[in-house]
Amino acid sequence: MFCPDFSEFQDVLKKMRVLDDKIVYALNTSIPTESFRKKIDAASACADLYSQIQKGHTDREAVIKNCIVSTAETVKKLRAAKEERPDDYDVLKTLKAEQRKLRLLQTELSVEEVIREKTTKLFTEKCRSYYKPDNL
Repeated sequence: MFCPDFSEFQDVLKKMRVLDDKIVYALNTSIPTESFRKKIDAASACADLYSQIQKGHTDREAVIKNCIVSTAETVKKLRAAKEERPDDYDVLKTLKAEQRKLRLLQTELSVEEVIREKTTKLFTEKCRSYYKPDNL
C-alpha cells in the first residue's frame, strides 16, 4: 500500500497516467492516414484504445478513493488520540500531516476529473468517425 507516503502515491499515479499524458500520440498511431486506411481497422483500434482509457480511469479513481478512505480513517483515529492526550505534540503533529495529506488526496480526485475530460474530448474528436462507445 502506497497511501502512507504521498510522494510515492504521486509516483504511482504518474505511472498510471502515462496513456492519458500521451493520448495524442496514442490516437495518432491508432488512426490510419488516408494511405493506410485499408490496412488498419480504425474501429477496432479505437475500441481497444477506449477500453484501455476506461480501465486506466477506473483503476486510478479506485486507488485515489481507497487512499482517501484509508487516510480519513487514520485522521479519525488521530483525532480520538488527540482527545485522550491533548498535550501530546507527536499526536498533534501527525494529525496535522494526515489532514494535509487527506486534502491533497481529495484534490487528486479533481485533477483526475480534469484529465478524464481532456482525454475523453481528444478521443471523441479523433475516433468519432470510427467508434462510438455507448456511454459517450
